[in-house]
Amino acid sequence: MKYFVLLHKSKYGYSISVPSLPGCHSQGRTVSEAMSNVKDAIRTYLDIERQESGALELREVEVALP
Repeated sequence: MKYFVLLHKSKYGYSISVPSLPGCHSQGRTVSEAMSNVKDAIRTYLDIERQESGALELREVEVALP
């Protein structure tokens, strides 16, 4: 599965969030480290959701822009 992420650079490194997964964030000293860390965060997020809800179903919706 693919997720869009928002990457923010600061003087401390990079913070990264996943807009489609509320509360799913990570960080790293480099872009590469932040991207690797957010993959783990996404896996953990989805695993917790699956455990709490019992059945997690992901679907894709396409929206046409005017």
